[in-house]
Amino acid sequence: MKYQKRQKAIVLLADGTIFHGKAVGGKQGTSFGEVCFNTGMTGYQEIFTDPSYYGQIMVATNAHIGNYGANNDEVESESVKISGLIVKNFSYEYSRDAADESLEDFLDKNNLLAISDVDTRALVSYIRDNGAMNAVISTEVDNIEGLKKQLAKVPNMEGLELASKVSTKEPYYFGDENATYKVAALDIGIKKNILRNIAGRDAYIKVFPYNAKFEDLEAFKPDGYFLSNGPGDPEPLVEAQEVAKEIIKRDLPLFGICLGHQVIAQANGVSTYKMHNGHRGINHPVKNLITGKGEITSQNHGFAVNREEAEANSDLEITHVHLNDNTVAGLKMKNKNVFSVQYHPEASPGPNDSVYLFDQFIENLKK
Repeated sequence: MKYQKRQKAIVLLADGTIFHGKAVGGKQGTSFGEVCFNTGMTGYQEIFTDPSYYGQIMVATNAHIGNYGANNDEVESESVKISGLIVKNFSYEYSRDAADESLEDFLDKNNLLAISDVDTRALVSYIRDNGAMNAVISTEVDNIEGLKKQLAKVPNMEGLELASKVSTKEPYYFGDENATYKVAALDIGIKKNILRNIAGRDAYIKVFPYNAKFEDLEAFKPDGYFLSNGPGDPEPLVEAQEVAKEIIKRDLPLFGICLGHQVIAQANGVSTYKMHNGHRGINHPVKNLITGKGEITSQNHGFAVNREEAEANSDLEITHVHLNDNTVAGLKMKNKNVFSVQYHPEASPGPNDSVYLFDQFIENLKK
């Protein structure tokens, strides 16, 4: 059995704290990133391939990972984007007819280091108390001092521009070219299911690289514009902010999700900040302040919009709030055709409470 050849492995946090485990399969190696956790019970494959997680070591809080294998269609990008995986129990065997392969084979194919048999409850509790921080997972269990020196050189997520690492290099099209509406999307880490949701509402999309100019997007003659989700700090994304400013200045329809939401806030002079440990999961409660309704949402972000600054901005209205900590979960501009949310209405994984936002975007295009 594969589990008999597993190597001892460690999780070493930036503050020197160590957790012990074993490497999944026979894989050996070392991987660095910001350690964070996701509380979702399902959807691990979508999480691993979500560009928003680029550069992060993911701790899965569900006790069993891999039990339903991997499916070629359940990916949000062309490759795994996390830099490492930490789990309690890794399932080498899977039981689902729709699976194409085991999760172990899927991770091996993507050359991802994963470690299991870690006390993930203790690790997550530690992150909750002490905040997200850089970490290393490694099978070099006898090289603690060497790993500490390497880890000290890893840049912090705050101030880190990562959109360029995951964005498309060249523009591409998605959907039916004969659709009623045309949407120009700025890819700062876009998920496939966002494209599916927009295209499924009679829209043809042209996806542009993270550093595209407004003139590039405008040349497509779109009915509206979209700013995607993505990884890293929104503050360094000056080019994306300039695109947003130009769209806003011309009063054109604009919708932003997650990192795109933060870029729209920055374009309005509202700052963002690094959260203590972020929101990552598929059961986050949000209140729509316009309708008064609650939504259970899929979330994945380590930065948030400054609420006091948003409330003080006469051009902005807070439309949604996160009910766990009252952070800003949605914005709209009062006199412009612009709105955004901090969470993921396309879910994948997660509930579909918020897919109405894509309908709202299409309605804005009609205006």
